[in-house]
Amino acid sequence: MGRAHSPLVVGVLVCLGAIGCSGTPTLTDAAPPRDPAPDAAGLADAGADTADAADAADAAPVDKAARCASTFGTALTAGFGRVDGTVEAVVQPKDTQCPLPNNDHVIVQVKMLGAVYRMVVNVQSDRAGADPRVSLLEVPAKVPAPAWAEGWHTGLTFDYVGTLGVKSADFTPFAMTELSAKISDALPLDAKVSVYSSTSGGASTHLIHRNDGVKDGAIVVDADGPRPRAMLFRFATQTF
Repeated sequence: MGRAHSPLVVGVLVCLGAIGCSGTPTLTDAAPPRDPAPDAAGLADAGADTADAADAADAAPVDKAARCASTFGTALTAGFGRVDGTVEAVVQPKDTQCPLPNNDHVIVQVKMLGAVYRMVVNVQSDRAGADPRVSLLEVPAKVPAPAWAEGWHTGLTFDYVGTLGVKSADFTPFAMTELSAKISDALPLDAKVSVYSSTSGGASTHLIHRNDGVKDGAIVVDADGPRPRAMLFRFATQTF
């Protein structure tokens, strides 16, 4: 009697005797699936998206009224002079959420010797029958002596013509909203500024525009830096 073969052996023998065996590997025989290679284009897109988001954050407009002060110093003495300090906030007429807003002036809040003061700049004229636009001129201008030093400096003069050699025809008129934005854009927060202006004393200064050629008001930006520039203002009725 011949030896009985197990079904497995029979199957193997049959397969070997055939021309060829075609079989489907079982799941246990198959190689495990491999993760697809990273998509280089996708990685590049992701990197670009991150960079774009960072650029957008950098380019986002700064709300320069966000940290406007609610209490102010009182150390200004009456007369004409120069406030040397740093920009704390810029309050445009639209920024009615801030204390003591003004509907036709920009208020440049300047920190000086630990307290904040209000530099009040006309951005619209209320002179009857005159063009209400205020004109602006920006020119390179080093702060005349004394050199920038934080504090309130009196006994000075400032003349658009004599000090800077400009004339009224050099100025460009702007509507209130546009001029307000220009002033805000020109004043980086915490920048050193010198503000020539007049005051009755206390917390605020005014008359930051052409006056009499002796007490002309102006804002000097980057006052202690390598590229100082003066912002000058005049009304439509002023020629010089």
